[in-house]
Amino acid sequence: MTDPSSRGAPSAAPEVEHFAEALVPTPHGEFVAHVYITVDGEQHIACVMGDVEDPPPPLVRVHSECLTGDVLRSLRCDCGAQLDHALAAIAAEGRGVLLYMRGHEGRGIGIGHKIRAYALQEHGLDTVEANAAQGLPVDGRVYDAAAAILVDLGLRGVRLLTNNPAKCEGLSSCGIEVVERVPIEIGAGPENLRYLQTKRFKLGHTLSD
Repeated sequence: MTDPSSRGAPSAAPEVEHFAEALVPTPHGEFVAHVYITVDGEQHIACVMGDVEDPPPPLVRVHSECLTGDVLRSLRCDCGAQLDHALAAIAAEGRGVLLYMRGHEGRGIGIGHKIRAYALQEHGLDTVEANAAQGLPVDGRVYDAAAAILVDLGLRGVRLLTNNPAKCEGLSSCGIEVVERVPIEIGAGPENLRYLQTKRFKLGHTLSD
């Protein structure tokens, strides 16, 4: 962990301010939760287990906020299951970081437009078409804040838990070396099969058949 007095220094992570930290016990073990505030007022949380500064690069999950999947446990997506899987994988290694990125709901469109997108999907559109039908970007997420948080935690290289090559590219463009992409596949069900197929064929996610 970096010296708390250096957090927020322009040379380290000018886009974020370290606001608070505390121990959070979970079913997967104890994590230290760090809250970061960005210049636009968004609050993100980094759940850290073990010493992540020393080599080799730790396992890291940059998880996009998903109220419906993470909280309501909706079966329309795989987000809640991916969150649990990531925490379990980090705990199994005894070290790593789970970044929970606020403002990434619905790939950046927000909860209201996401529910509207769900309604459009009920009329035949897929998740990409439903965003476009609302005049919204297919994926509006950026990863500069995530990269700044990782830098503040003392990381320059990570083993990234993701199926999304664009997430690897987003972090790399912000100065974080993705030394390995670690798959995080969740089994498909009738409620999310089309969603997963759309992520694979239209968004380029590396998912198996």
